[in-house]
Amino acid sequence: MLSDVMEDYLKAVYVLQRERGPPVKTSAIADYLDVTPPTVTSMVGKLEDRGLVAREKYKGVELTPEGETVALEVLRHHRLLESFLADHLDYEYDEVHDEADALEHHISEEFERRLARKLDDPAVDPHGDPIPSADLEPPEHPETTALADHAAGDRVVVARVDDRNSEELRYLKDAGIQPGTELAVREHAPIGLFVVEADGEDVHLPDRVATVIRVRAADDDAEVTEA
Repeated sequence: MLSDVMEDYLKAVYVLQRERGPPVKTSAIADYLDVTPPTVTSMVGKLEDRGLVAREKYKGVELTPEGETVALEVLRHHRLLESFLADHLDYEYDEVHDEADALEHHISEEFERRLARKLDDPAVDPHGDPIPSADLEPPEHPETTALADHAAGDRVVVARVDDRNSEELRYLKDAGIQPGTELAVREHAPIGLFVVEADGEDVHLPDRVATVIRVRAADDDAEVTEA
């Protein structure tokens, strides 16, 4: 049996591998989990002893096939729970992450199967993240770009938002920005703000937020007037 903390580490390494490619530096894991580098080093040693990660000195760690399977199972639990909380318990999408974090380690496989059936096997969670399938194959990640990489006049649709910062999610929710929202890029202001139009209203986003919002091109390629 693995502890909740061990599963959290494996999930973190999986996500970071997806974002940055392997191997994952211990400093990146420390930032992701908000723990100290020595704490990460100690835990990575325990996971390596169990054959769940492979560590390359001075470079970082990578999940083994066994470690990836555990990470995918935890992610499947987490994202199904987020979907259930949003769809059936009226949680807002800025509220579901922490609740799912608390529950993901403690549901049975039968509960997971019933949960997936109740939700009609959704492909993505409320933040736009793909949900691993029941056979725990790595899910496909549709090609997306960072909102911050787009220029004035581009029209895009939000594909994914970062679920780790509840304050930013709350801001986006209040601005009406979530997966599926169409945005028209207005300008990239020199004061560190990215301006988009959402539902007829201009929204000012800090650069750091525009960088982590993933988008795809809108079907309508009509241009907007630069502000």
